[in-house]
Amino acid sequence: MSDTRTALVTGASRGIGAAIALGLAKRGYDVALNDIERQKDDLDAVAAQIREMGQRAEVLFADVSDKAQVEAMVQQALEAFGQIDAVVNNAGILIAGTVDGLPETTWDAVMDVNAKGSFMVIQALLPAMKARGYGRIVNIASIGGKHGAPEQAHYSASKAAVMGFSRVLAQEVGPLGITVNCVCPGIIMTDMGRVNLEDPQVSNAWKAKTAMARIGDPEDVVGPVAFFASDDSAFVTGQTLNVDGGIVFS
Repeated sequence: MSDTRTALVTGASRGIGAAIALGLAKRGYDVALNDIERQKDDLDAVAAQIREMGQRAEVLFADVSDKAQVEAMVQQALEAFGQIDAVVNNAGILIAGTVDGLPETTWDAVMDVNAKGSFMVIQALLPAMKARGYGRIVNIASIGGKHGAPEQAHYSASKAAVMGFSRVLAQEVGPLGITVNCVCPGIIMTDMGRVNLEDPQVSNAWKAKTAMARIGDPEDVVGPVAFFASDDSAFVTGQTLNVDGGIVFS
């Protein structure tokens, strides 16, 4: 068995997920890359970059809100690498809408991917992590789960759910050598956020609210995730870390 560390990153085709996958590969991890099939070209491009670094990359398609697909994907990852040391639950969606006009289907879609998806990936991986007595679980939440913004009540609820779930899971699996932590990105220039952030007024307003006076890049999230995925954080569990340049101070 190789000493190389392995990680599974969901939603890894672009934005924060792609940056995390590439950042872990730069730190010596082999990476299982997950996303939905329509992201195949982007996912293949990330995999190609990882292989150019000399690390292994496996592309695994699954909708994290579908239990059967998740279980098959996790099994493929374990068969490919033998073990998964760290999992980064990054897959997420945001569909804006006010509470009074929000369709039930939109609420369900956001909760299913953002909250239930993290739960199902972890549930599928836990038996293997428990058997080894080792695991690093990193859940990507959001400062939106702490404060939120208009037209994002369902998104905020989904990310708050991830944080609450993580705190309890950390207590359950702590004695088993498994840590569970959350990273809460702030305003990050991703494909999901670019539409609004390219408006100078919106961008400048967020900069004014941020101590570091700038919008974040996906790469800004990588270091904190890598810390939680490594043994440097061996005595840290059940925590949420804001990675927002100074918007939320807690």
